[in-house]
Amino acid sequence: MPKRQITGTVIKIAGEKTATIVVERKVIHPRYHKTVKRFKKYLIHDEKATAKVGDTVSAIECRPMSKRKTFRLLEIVKAGEE
Repeated sequence: MPKRQITGTVIKIAGEKTATIVVERKVIHPRYHKTVKRFKKYLIHDEKATAKVGDTVSAIECRPMSKRKTFRLLEIVKAGEE
C-alpha cells in the first residue's frame, strides 16, 4: 500500500521536532452545489526543525511517532513570508 502524501501550511511549531500543518481541500456541497473549503490539522515530525510558520510543506505517512503524529516532513515546498 503506498504511503499518503499531504501538502499544507505550517500554522504552529509545537515543541522541538513537531509542527502543526493545516491541509485545505475543496469539495462540492451536496445540496447547494457550491465549492466549499474543508480544513484538517495534522502533526508532522520535523527532525531538524527546519520548518517555520507560514511555510508550505510536504509530508509523507510513516510509522506512528506518538498518539497523533503519523507524518514526517518530506520537503519545504515554499518558504513563508517573513
